[in-house]
Amino acid sequence: MFRRSKSLSPDGRSVVLTGASSGLGWTAALQLENEGFHVYAGVRREEDGEKLVAQSLHNRIHPVIMDVTKPDQIHAAADQVGGSLWGLINNAGVSFPGPLECVSPDRLRLQLETNVVGQLAVIQAFLPALRETRGRIVNVTSGLGRIALPYLGVYSAAQFAKEGMSDALRRELRPFGVTVSVVQPGTIVTPIWEKVTGWGQEVLDAGHPETDRYRDSFLRFLATNEQEAQNSKTRPEDFADVVSRALTDPRPRTRYPVGSDMVAASVLVRLLPDRLLDKRFASLV
Repeated sequence: MFRRSKSLSPDGRSVVLTGASSGLGWTAALQLENEGFHVYAGVRREEDGEKLVAQSLHNRIHPVIMDVTKPDQIHAAADQVGGSLWGLINNAGVSFPGPLECVSPDRLRLQLETNVVGQLAVIQAFLPALRETRGRIVNVTSGLGRIALPYLGVYSAAQFAKEGMSDALRRELRPFGVTVSVVQPGTIVTPIWEKVTGWGQEVLDAGHPETDRYRDSFLRFLATNEQEAQNSKTRPEDFADVVSRALTDPRPRTRYPVGSDMVAASVLVRLLPDRLLDKRFASLV
């Protein structure tokens, strides 16, 4: 539970949310709009924005075309939003699974371009507007920004990097009154888990000579991962609620875990030495 003093009013405040086409971003966009924010929802296709607007209840969702790996789209989105901006929620991302021995350099680059390089490019584009309002940056990572699981090494690398980038950014922007918080969702059922399974199958089909060494355990991992997401009691609405807290808490926290598994992971990484964590995850390989 979060103990909160009186929250800031969202009424009249504008926020940019990347990765709003589906999943956690979609839910957060609708909930933030319902609370009173004007939401500039970053989507990659016009039809995604149209679907999101169709679900809007208050005409406060404004789609912007923004693939975070395309600098021209980022700058065009910043021009469209303009200067009065309270918050930036960096939610866009992908999660490429696979044994590190078999992951191609191109796939690693795309993982980092999307989850790290693109995120910083978005921050740089919107930071002048946030500095004017002494606004807020909310970077979405995950439990895998604290603990690296086998077969999710490239994703963990990106999430660890985003955590470190957030810490440095928070300290650099403190003199300007711009706060930086990290929201760390645990396992939540969203369409991304079907994509993860599909991307995992692509790794197996790519023909790397060492793939067969990992095939059986990797397939078990993918199935277990998707089943755990289906069984999770944490919902996308819980994520949206925490994002709202990060935007409206009078003194925003540096980190907001979402879900009991994320809280447990934070405890484990603080208390257990690496060797014990290795044993805990040995059944996954």
